[in-house]
Formats: sequence, C-alpha cells, structure tokens
Amino acid sequence: MSHISKEKAEFKIVDAFNGLEIVDADYQEQTFSKHVHEGYTIGVIDKGAQRFERSGSIHIADENSIIFVNADDVHTGESATQDGWRYRAMYPHPSHFESMTNDLYDGQFNAPYFNHAVVKDPQLSAQLRLLFTQIDNNASKLLIETILYSIMMYMTLRHSSMKNTPDDISGSKQRLLLAKEYLDAYPEENVSLLTLATMAGLSQFHFIRQFKKVFYIAPHSYQIQMRLKKAKTLLMLGVKPVQVAIDCGFHDQSHFNRHFKKAMGTSPSKFQKQAVLYKML
Repeated sequence: MSHISKEKAEFKIVDAFNGLEIVDADYQEQTFSKHVHEGYTIGVIDKGAQRFERSGSIHIADENSIIFVNADDVHTGESATQDGWRYRAMYPHPSHFESMTNDLYDGQFNAPYFNHAVVKDPQLSAQLRLLFTQIDNNASKLLIETILYSIMMYMTLRHSSMKNTPDDISGSKQRLLLAKEYLDAYPEENVSLLTLATMAGLSQFHFIRQFKKVFYIAPHSYQIQMRLKKAKTLLMLGVKPVQVAIDCGFHDQSHFNRHFKKAMGTSPSKFQKQAVLYKML
C-alpha cells in the first residue's frame, strides 16, 4: 500500500490589529530547519507531540501544551511521536503588544519575553482555541480583537518577563549586532564573510564562531532566514514567486522553494494563495 501524506499547513492573515498571521497545521514527516520569525510563535498542540529546539535547548510539547517562541528566537521543529502532531498557532508581531504594554507600563514600551518554551495552562489553551474558532466562524473584528487583547494581556502578565534594554548588551555583542542588522536590512545582497567580520571587528573564523554562539545560528543560515522574511512580505503583496526568488537573492526557484518549505511547512505559491485570499476578505 502506498504511503499517503496527510501533511497540511493553512495560513490566514486575519483582519485584526492591522493583520495577524495564523496557521492550522497537521504534520507527520515535516522537519523544520533552524529558522526565525519576525513575530512571536504562540501555539497550542491539538494532538500528538512536537519536539523543537529554541535558542539552544530541546523541548517537547505534547497535547494541550502551549508553545512560546519569542520574536527572532532561532528554533526548529519535528514530530516527537510516530503519528506526528497537529497544532494551531498565531504569530503576533512585537508591535501588536505596544498599546497593551503602554497601558501596563505607563507608556514605556517593552516587548514581552517568554522564558518558558512550553507551558501547561488550561485557561490559556481554552482562550486560544476560542480565538481560532471565532476566526473560523468569521466573527466580527471587534470580537476577535477583544479576545486577542485578553489573551495577550494574560500571557504577558502570567508568562513573560521584559527584554533586556540596549544598556544590558555587551560591547562584543553590540558589534555582532551591526553585522546582524546589516543582514536584516540587505538580505538579498551577496555579502562576503570578510565584510561582515570587519563590521564586527573580528577575524572571519572568530566571527562565525561568535555569531553562532550569540544568536544560535550560523551567519549564512541567518541570511537565508532574512531572505525568507522578505519573501513572505513580497508574496503577501502578490509578487510572483519566481520574481520573489530573484528579488530575495536566491539562486533559483527550486532553491527558494526548498528553503521556504523547510521553514514554513508549505510552498511559496500555496502560502501566497492563502495569504492573499484572506487579506482580501
């Protein structure tokens, strides 16, 4: 009997707080390579279990667990069971927390940092499932934003601390950040290792070692993630995948497709159809 894959990943862009990305995914064999998201990943496991690395540590999230991955946390993902795992997740951007944290902290915006990668919180699980159900039922924007605000407030107060301020960053890390910020700003450029190492004031050998030590990902892998981040933006704007591949610095269409699937669990064309469709609704 031939093996039939049941893998799926359905993305939506919800009309809430200027756009919220969510996913409904069911995976058996999907393996996510090291990657990062511009926003947070906050998901609830509906069945099975997921094994993932977050910032250098391995975690397992089983049924009804909640996954927290902070914005720009390097992470992976794979099944921790023979039958795979199903989950629903949202990807709020740090800016989504801005008005809420301004309310909480007297106008001082600090993005929350979720210390634990996996938590058991039945109340939050129920809130997240309520949110996804209301989205599926095409509830009003006001209702969805009210539920989402409540979830974000609850998560921040119960499960987060605040990020370190720039004053807490060491001088060596600050120099590495210059190189990282260059890759953020110009992901499509075919920049040399020497150029990045010079920005950080390190030899090429030490730059690679230090970058990976501080950010948990190699420089070339981080560049790919920034290219994929730009690619998602262009795809949601309706740019054809073949042109996106060129604009984002990938060698060719197949190279782009392969990396996108490993990071997102779906193809660029399918992601685009789903994202553009729900933006139009």
